[in-house]
Amino acid sequence: MSKQNVVVMILTISVMGAAMPLTQSIKFKAENWGSSVKAENKETVTNLQFYFHDTLSGQNPSAVRVAQPVDKNKSFPTLFGAIMMADDPLTETHDPKSKIVGRAQGMYGSACQQEVGLLMSMSYSFTDGPYNGSSFVIVGKNSAMNPVREMPIVGGTGLFRMARGYAIAKTYWFDPTTGDAIVGYNVTLVH
Repeated sequence: MSKQNVVVMILTISVMGAAMPLTQSIKFKAENWGSSVKAENKETVTNLQFYFHDTLSGQNPSAVRVAQPVDKNKSFPTLFGAIMMADDPLTETHDPKSKIVGRAQGMYGSACQQEVGLLMSMSYSFTDGPYNGSSFVIVGKNSAMNPVREMPIVGGTGLFRMARGYAIAKTYWFDPTTGDAIVGYNVTLVH
């Protein structure tokens, strides 16, 4: 071992040794960053219905393309390889002017060559009503051109902590020229 390597090793041990007492003296209190919920023998089942507004057009789109294939002609008509980032409003009814109850934030990308099949990774966060501050996450395939499709719920926060379940999505309205869509969601959560 060279002198330089020995010096580096001694300095590394010295720095690590000095940091250990500081790291060991820090004590976290649960109330500073989260709280515990007593586990019960029963699980809660929650059903939600809302509308997802995905707007790609206009002055203030709620979803924007962040990546696309080098040769866009090879991805037509499924847009294979395109990736979108979204911050879509969730409303009580299909009317875009109805009460906003939350936001769907995340990304989706066209992952299929034979159909418009989106791989979604989205957090559905609620900002109103009894679920304010709670969220659930969908990660999975959305066969967007099917009139009705099912997607998995893989987790949640707040009242939906440790959630699992499924979402049934049904397209209410779609504009093929712009890509804008309104999708109704019927969600079943077990938490």
